[in-house]
Amino acid sequence: MYGFVIMPNHMHIIWQIAEGYKRENVQRDFLKYTAQKIKQDLLLTNKDMLEAFRVTAKDRMYQIWERNPLSIDIYSEKVLLQKLHYIHNNPLQERWQLSRMAKAYKYKILFCILKLSHAWRTKKAAHF
Repeated sequence: MYGFVIMPNHMHIIWQIAEGYKRENVQRDFLKYTAQKIKQDLLLTNKDMLEAFRVTAKDRMYQIWERNPLSIDIYSEKVLLQKLHYIHNNPLQERWQLSRMAKAYKYKILFCILKLSHAWRTKKAAHF
């Protein structure tokens, strides 16, 4: 994982899928695991909030994540740096106003650009 930010109603993750794994499978498993953890936490701490995620579907009672999340390939170092810059500053956008300074927002991590540049040259990343 190169970086992530958790926003009030979505998240951004920049990650690299290991060889032998398919992005759609890793993404599905990640979303399923995190949805279960969020549901379990809300059952224990805030059942009223959990009700906001209730759906009338045959295969589930709650829908934490969107059914078809956007996922894009990062095809160049330039795009990687642009995406990192975007998620770094996402909490500062006027519509969110979650922090006055990007580095002060506690629900994100961005890893060293120099390490990213080296990793990029050896493997490609994906933005989710």
